[in-house]
Amino acid sequence: MTVHESDKVSKPNGESLSATAPAATGRRRNAWGATPGAANSSGADGVADVPVPQPRTGRGLGLPLRPAAPAKATATVVATDGGVSRETTTTEAGQEPPLAMEARRAVQVWNPGGGVEMPRPTRRRVMSVANQKGGVGKTTTTVNLAVALALHGNRVIVIDLDPQGNASTGLNVPHHAGVPDIYSVLIENVPLIEVAQAVDGIPNLRCVPATIDLAGAEIELVSVVAREQRLTRAIAAYPEEFDYVLIDCPPSLGLLTVNALVAAEEVLIPIQCEYYALEGLNQLLNNINLVKAHLNPHLDVSTILLTMYDRRTRLADAVEQDVRNHFGDKVLRSVIPRNVRVSEAPSYGQSVMTYDPASRGATSYYEAAQEIALRGVKND
Repeated sequence: MTVHESDKVSKPNGESLSATAPAATGRRRNAWGATPGAANSSGADGVADVPVPQPRTGRGLGLPLRPAAPAKATATVVATDGGVSRETTTTEAGQEPPLAMEARRAVQVWNPGGGVEMPRPTRRRVMSVANQKGGVGKTTTTVNLAVALALHGNRVIVIDLDPQGNASTGLNVPHHAGVPDIYSVLIENVPLIEVAQAVDGIPNLRCVPATIDLAGAEIELVSVVAREQRLTRAIAAYPEEFDYVLIDCPPSLGLLTVNALVAAEEVLIPIQCEYYALEGLNQLLNNINLVKAHLNPHLDVSTILLTMYDRRTRLADAVEQDVRNHFGDKVLRSVIPRNVRVSEAPSYGQSVMTYDPASRGATSYYEAAQEIALRGVKND
């Protein structure tokens, strides 16, 4: 193809650059396949302006890429020797760069030094995470609190008492048919230490898995002597010392949940920041009071955790105020927001603490675990 003099573009240094591409006659699609709007219409040269995709940054921890957070910055134009100007971005004075902020949060959550940064209780704390309402975050709370406490120097064991086995999945512990599980402990009197499995990559954390066999335990426990005490005896016979025993209860008020309430001294109730989550709360509290009156006088609702908080809605604020007014200091100051990283983590067999330690969800669960640890030391 012949290049005409009119098609040559002068560069700042006097050289000429041949334009070999023909001019566009219409709009072209951008990187996502959409046609730019009027603001991106063809310029004087007939070529449509195409928006440039924003850069994506990794976290340096082998985690999936996320869009870079927008930084508050000022633009400075610097002239080069060739007369070409470029824009440089500088962070405002006193502002921590977003990536540095995320890195700091990740290091705080991970605790790579391995020191005891969350105080250990003077005696073992057995906590049941219970709420007969499904989908309020019981399993997610159990898994992430356990990992957060274990990463910061506490010895923790998670007992998965839900036949769905989601806590086992979140900790990447095998729980297929044939694996020794909590059913063997409750029905067949197998010692708890024989079914507890170490969690890969998390020191001082063990998990007692649940398989589908546990679904029939409710019926089989009906005829068993001292059926409400089975889990209590199994925990008491465990030969190793633990700082925390976290029991993930099923979304019901059956014999499995009763076993968990009898074995525990504390109840942690996750409450979703929606109206339906409040409806069944009175029934749960009535059952806890019945267990306390007849089976376990040491049982107490020690902790309320608000989950799935959406700051954009008035409903979330209203639910939070109602819960805080009713339960007072039992409600943790830390609130768990809606965060997609929390939902993504189980699909990789991880907690959000290890999947994306710099996310808002991981930071919130870290703060909740720290608050629980400090409260335990204060009460002791």
